[in-house]
Amino acid sequence: MAIVITGATGQLGTLVIDSMLERGAAPADIVAGGRNVERLEQLASKGVRTAVIDYARPETAADAISADDTVVLISGNEVGTRVAQHETIIDAAKAAGAARIIYTSVLGGDPDALILAPEHVATESLIRESGLPATVVRNGWYTENYVADIAQGETTGVIANSAGTGRVASASRADYASGIAAVALEDGHEGKVYEFSGDKAWDFDEFAKTLADAIGRDVEYRALTTQEHRAALTSNGVDERAIDFITGLDTNIRDGALGLTTGDLSRVSGRPTTPLAETLRTLTA
Repeated sequence: MAIVITGATGQLGTLVIDSMLERGAAPADIVAGGRNVERLEQLASKGVRTAVIDYARPETAADAISADDTVVLISGNEVGTRVAQHETIIDAAKAAGAARIIYTSVLGGDPDALILAPEHVATESLIRESGLPATVVRNGWYTENYVADIAQGETTGVIANSAGTGRVASASRADYASGIAAVALEDGHEGKVYEFSGDKAWDFDEFAKTLADAIGRDVEYRALTTQEHRAALTSNGVDERAIDFITGLDTNIRDGALGLTTGDLSRVSGRPTTPLAETLRTLTA
């Protein structure tokens, strides 16, 4: 019986493996799956087993998953094709007789509340229909997602978007990885749906002030209307599809979609989530 991690060559997947090893998992019990052969070789240096898993080649998933394995399905990042990609893994896990599947979904699980949610909700449905024992880990936002805002604040002293007074309960990518590792290694999580997010939500006024403290210069938050935000992005050469996503996400934040704080992540991982100030200090060091 092994723990097979898809998307293991990505940032979250690599951190999940690191957290599992820190928690005492035997390297030989971990199978790191992904498409990037160079990154797989780097993971192999940690002692874990590796497997090429290419969503476009279902046979690779079938070869990597065996009976009684736990499959950690880390959601793909190719928006628009993820449901089919995820279905490849779910089908392979079911055919192999996997013991359990763990899926990294999105906070709230409401297809109408968050622009990213529909593909995740569809994947959750596929998992339920498969009949596989499952744990759904609905991840909130990574603090690291705001590196562009940090750079903007450092360079101009201003962070501008259309999120308004909406709050974000972010946590570090390593925090989420720790929670996922705990779910993979421990008993008692089967059938659960966890809403993983940071212990404390913040708004962009607070983000700007926290960034200012980290870099030692004034940073202000400038709230834009959606129309103003679209115009600013257009003037900076951002394409229409990206503008729709960015402003759509900010609307979701303004409406509260990423502000949920349940405490699930800190309870499951066994540690408080990393405060915003700490992550910003790390990212600006």
